[in-house]
Amino acid sequence: MSQNISTAVMQRRLEPHDSLDDFPTPPWATRALMQHVLIGGGFRADTLADMSSREPCCNRGYMARPMAEYFKAVEATDIFPYGYGDLADYLSMARQSGTDFTIFNPPFKLAEQFILRGLETSRIGVAAFVRGSFYEGIQRYRRLFNKHRPTFYAPFSERVILVKGRLLDPDRKYPKVDRKTGETKMVRPSSATAYAWFVWLKDSHVIGRTEVKLIPPCRKQLTQPGDYPEAA
Repeated sequence: MSQNISTAVMQRRLEPHDSLDDFPTPPWATRALMQHVLIGGGFRADTLADMSSREPCCNRGYMARPMAEYFKAVEATDIFPYGYGDLADYLSMARQSGTDFTIFNPPFKLAEQFILRGLETSRIGVAAFVRGSFYEGIQRYRRLFNKHRPTFYAPFSERVILVKGRLLDPDRKYPKVDRKTGETKMVRPSSATAYAWFVWLKDSHVIGRTEVKLIPPCRKQLTQPGDYPEAA
């Protein structure tokens, strides 16, 4: 059966607590963090090239691989054996060695816990790829943002398309089943959900102040051959 990739389906990233939350991140979105937020926010490319990094929910490596283009080392793990990185439960590990940066697309229900663990174990910073509306919520404010203000809030000016269990190329057409007629049509994937990078730098010189860094349209420039396995 063809997967429904309609906007209405992709808008609702609501997962049960025991779900693997398998929503692969397009590699260009990680390169956008590096190019337009970190390097564009004061870091030099050669400085990052001497740093270590960690990706604790690496899935099939779609984020860890582009991280390796910028960092000296990338420690990639996941709680489920997707076939990339080492097997580890990030939140349950009693001890973890330090790393310079922790970067991830966290499970939807556990985003706060991942961020707080990252802040505990990262020497320089943490970057979380989450919905743009992650700022919302009274309890989240009390548990996270009131104590740890992000250094950068970096929303994307173009949609980043996430589909459960698959990485789809926005420039290609894929089969979609019309629920009313049962007819299969070829359509390009789309999304109604806006995503952003939330970045915490531990030595930020402006404590309690968040800078907005709008990521410009850059998908085509930052997409590389081989990024989308289903396009091969």
